[in-house]
Amino acid sequence: MPLIKNKLLTQDNWEFIADDVALNTDFNIVSLSRWEQEKTSLANQANLGLRLESDVIIKDIVDDLAHFSLIELFIPVFTDGRAYTHARLLRSRYGFTGDIRVNGDFMLDQIFYLNRVGISSYVLDEKDSAEKAIAVMSDFSDTYQESVA
Repeated sequence: MPLIKNKLLTQDNWEFIADDVALNTDFNIVSLSRWEQEKTSLANQANLGLRLESDVIIKDIVDDLAHFSLIELFIPVFTDGRAYTHARLLRSRYGFTGDIRVNGDFMLDQIFYLNRVGISSYVLDEKDSAEKAIAVMSDFSDTYQESVA
């Protein structure tokens, strides 16, 4: 699947690893439940990512953020807007400076707004155009609210 990062089409080295599968040597994304169960052994893993589902309470993982290079917010359905809040909290309240990406069911029309709340990379569907995704990040020249981007 195509990956847009920092407004560029790029190679995706990260892989989500199911809870019952051994980790790769590098660039692993794990679930919150796996992190909670294997925190001691995973804490020293380089290039570790964490996938968060929409129902997570961000405040519950704040103490662990330093262990992650990437936070992947999974959007189960495009009408679920909790990823916007999660990204905004991670950036503005909790100071997460790593890559925040979205994966799942989101539309190209949402990318401009996701970018403004701090999302830095997007895993696109095969049917989505990377060029269009990059273009919509500049859809509006004037905005009414602050951005964390």
